[in-house]
Amino acid sequence: MTVHADPGKMTNLELDNMAILQDQFGPGFKRTNTNVLMAATFPPLKAIVPGYVYAGFVVLAGRMKLGKTWLAIDWAVAVATGGTAMGSIDCERGDVLYIDMENGPRRIQSRIRALFPQGQSLPDMSRLDWVTEAPQLDKGFIDRLERWRLSVKVPAFVVIDVLQRVKPAGNKTQNAYESDYSIWAPLQEWATRHGVAVLGLHHTKKGGADDPLEALSGSNGLSAVADTTIVLDQDQNGRTLYVRGRDVEEKETALLFAAGAWSIVGEAAEVRRSSERTKIIAAMGDHGQPMAPADIVAATGMASLNVRQLLFKMAKAEQVFKVGNGRYWTNPLPNTTNTDNAVTADDDEERTFQSGTLA
Repeated sequence: MTVHADPGKMTNLELDNMAILQDQFGPGFKRTNTNVLMAATFPPLKAIVPGYVYAGFVVLAGRMKLGKTWLAIDWAVAVATGGTAMGSIDCERGDVLYIDMENGPRRIQSRIRALFPQGQSLPDMSRLDWVTEAPQLDKGFIDRLERWRLSVKVPAFVVIDVLQRVKPAGNKTQNAYESDYSIWAPLQEWATRHGVAVLGLHHTKKGGADDPLEALSGSNGLSAVADTTIVLDQDQNGRTLYVRGRDVEEKETALLFAAGAWSIVGEAAEVRRSSERTKIIAAMGDHGQPMAPADIVAATGMASLNVRQLLFKMAKAEQVFKVGNGRYWTNPLPNTTNTDNAVTADDDEERTFQSGTLA
């Protein structure tokens, strides 16, 4: 029997058959035909901080003292004022609720002032409200979120700093994953249903993980229920912001953090490559004469494959020059030419380049 998505288009016989089935087995699934689904139009995903924070449940995780709260305040102020986040991302103005249970009013005030130093006048932040006390998730938290939503004109953004402070005790009959998922699912459902971005601050594990989402403290239940997960991290090249979500393009951004203010440097991979190239050139300058790849590896501590790959690319870009005997230098020697530099790469390097594995 064929069941149409629209009961109004069903024949009397089909309606009678459906009634018989429901009498015998109870109501069936609420189904949508593929043709109806494909003909539907959906509004675009609501961007709160375009490229990073969208409507739904969002987790911002990172180690302590990396500046998660400063970043959340940056975003909150940008949305509440219709300003720019991280120095360059325009945000549409909306109402913001910042639930800060880690800092009192005095510290909140000092952080806001730090963002507008040297006598700068404060923008109109009347659409940013602060809360320093809140119940746990199972004791009226979502009811209070709903009262806030109904009390403002354009509910857009909620920050919970930190999630652990509103997390209730787990269910002892469930494993950690099941417990965490069931705890945070109602918050995700509320955020999605009302088109509000709820950003929860969280910590990462010591030692990190190969997959950024595996680095979140606790079970994987939190990252599984979140619509978007953002991980703030730091390595030898500086601080980065990794984003992955159901409807968000995966990316990693290099950031600069100074005097409480965040700014975007660029795509993290490009910044890393630039940093490694700078390291290679510095090693040559310290050495004072042409160097073989093995010498550069020893001087920089970089992986051998990365050094050979980067030398090949740098030679093609004439950032370094191949000067014979497999050595490289920052300037061409008298007996070398630009053409020689471009075409005399080692066969192994050429094969690596053609295979598409260059860094």
